[in-house]
Amino acid sequence: MKRKLLCALIAGMGVGAAGVAQAQISGNVVKIGVMNDMSGLYADIGGPGSVVAAKMAVEDYLKATKSGLKVEIVSADHQNKPDVGSSIARKWYDSDGVDMIIDVPTSSVGLAINQVTKEKGKAYVNTGAGTSDLTGKDCSPNTVHWVYDTWMLAHGTGSAVVKNGGDSWFFLTADYAFGHALERDTSEVVKASGGKVLGSVKVPLNTQDFSSFLLQAQSSKAKVIGLANAGGDTINSIKQASEFGITKGGQKLAGLLVFLPDVHGLGLDKAQGLNLTETFYWDLNDQTRAWSKRFAAANGGKYPSSDHAGVYAGLIHYLKAVDAGKTDDGTKAIAKMKEMPTDDILFGKGTIRADGRKLHPAYLFEVKKPSESKGPYDYYKKVAEIPADKAFRPVDQGSCPLVAKK
Repeated sequence: MKRKLLCALIAGMGVGAAGVAQAQISGNVVKIGVMNDMSGLYADIGGPGSVVAAKMAVEDYLKATKSGLKVEIVSADHQNKPDVGSSIARKWYDSDGVDMIIDVPTSSVGLAINQVTKEKGKAYVNTGAGTSDLTGKDCSPNTVHWVYDTWMLAHGTGSAVVKNGGDSWFFLTADYAFGHALERDTSEVVKASGGKVLGSVKVPLNTQDFSSFLLQAQSSKAKVIGLANAGGDTINSIKQASEFGITKGGQKLAGLLVFLPDVHGLGLDKAQGLNLTETFYWDLNDQTRAWSKRFAAANGGKYPSSDHAGVYAGLIHYLKAVDAGKTDDGTKAIAKMKEMPTDDILFGKGTIRADGRKLHPAYLFEVKKPSESKGPYDYYKKVAEIPADKAFRPVDQGSCPLVAKK
């Protein structure tokens, strides 16, 4: 009788332990929220393509690992408005069982989601926003910043342009957190390299007419007009600068954040010769080419931006962390992501620092001339590779409170 009772007790403990382990996945499903600009000026960079990338990540991870995780993906349009993004995030976290949010371009929205996620103890992998403050003064134990940031762009494109003689600058700056951070970080690089900043003008987000702003830049006589903007704003400012003949007068444009869909939208005749810095390009190697062709087949023929690649890779590493830690608790999952080395087919091997910065190489590219391109999306030629330990701001220089003082 005692033996039967003991066996029953052990069996009961086993069932209880299994129940506890299962309970570590809230609602028995890992729910992912893809949030971005689905219909505005950044829709080609993230938009529906990020949902495609997220679905590919889940399918590939579950197929490769035979993991028993149940994963669900939801998506929403934040309309590039911090209040809209915050409202969606709170509803997702409080009512809809979302465990992790990914993507979130537009730095003002990205910073807002960063704060909400920290309050709620959830997980956040930002792949779309640029502000380096996400791993600086606003760093969070619940956030990983994956693809790029303004410090990387400034020290990649900015320093390259200065070295090539572009030692006087005037900035056209998108008037929100991203543009301000990019102008700040690039100005520091220009001045440290011996150049001068002759002025800047703040341009409202999603501006259609850049004429007055371009005329101010032209009258500054600066050798370089730095475009501290992105997406549709970058496309419009470059097109209109070409129409006004600004570059024929000897001034050069520096597109400080240019994505592959931007070059596609501009066309090589207008984009040729632009220097830009990216951490992913579809034609880097056999693995990036194979994945990008699969992505394009599922995305109406459109090839991936670096943001799409970041959504795929960031989500796979998050799922690895959830499986390894046996929990989708946000704070624990992000801690596990930092603890585990990263390794994926798009960014290769890497690490995530204490401040949440994902480290991988960056590449300085030059946009090809039309005669150099072999077909659609064959747009870049690699000028230089920037090693992972040089591509991003040193961890002790960002004022992140998570970084231990030495």
